[in-house]
Amino acid sequence: MPAPPKPKRLRKTPRMPLANIRPFLSALEAANPDAKSELVYTDPFTLLVAVALSAQTTDAAVNKATPALFDAAPTPAAMAAMGAAGIGPFIRRIGLWQGKARNVAALSQILVDQHGGKVPHDRAALEALPGVGRKTANVVLNIAFGESAMAVDTHIFRLGNRTGLAPGKNVREVEDGLVRRLPPDMLRPSHHWLILHGRYVCKARTPECWRCAAAESCGFPYKTPAPVAKPPRKPKLEAGL
Repeated sequence: MPAPPKPKRLRKTPRMPLANIRPFLSALEAANPDAKSELVYTDPFTLLVAVALSAQTTDAAVNKATPALFDAAPTPAAMAAMGAAGIGPFIRRIGLWQGKARNVAALSQILVDQHGGKVPHDRAALEALPGVGRKTANVVLNIAFGESAMAVDTHIFRLGNRTGLAPGKNVREVEDGLVRRLPPDMLRPSHHWLILHGRYVCKARTPECWRCAAAESCGFPYKTPAPVAKPPRKPKLEAGL
């Protein structure tokens, strides 16, 4: 008798039922109740610069460079006066630092010339700044101005699809899905819950499902079990015994 055919592996996680979303997010909140950005900043301007510098690099790498940079140039006027040549030496260890130095200098000058040295509370004005895209604008709107904006980075994009929370082919589809499906009262803090969960638990290569607080509500069908501890090695006997 021939063996039964193997079940087909699903290409993607089914969309999470709406009834599961609040329990899923509540579990993430309980696991990380004080979730916040890991970038070092003191005000909307330093936040804007830190987020712009974090593109295609880690928050940890940015945090090693920005304290000295912000001490030297804490305001848009001071940063613009330094120019790209002055900014560059502070951020040399950050990926794409030359282009980022030019962008930070240029956006600082625009803040001085067009916005009175203040970071604008306006999406279009933010996205018009050099080096500032939709994701960076959403982070600033969320953190600095308290808006329910959802910035989708690589971690949130992965979670949106892997968990079924808000599947999408690109970051905008995932963003729109999250804004549409998440409870309004949980949308703003979910930005931090999801990023940190993706960074430390629901990792890209191997999600650590065995320690995920929200696993019960997650629709990912291939949850990873806890690693099996290796037995201790037997001590080698000394020669002649």
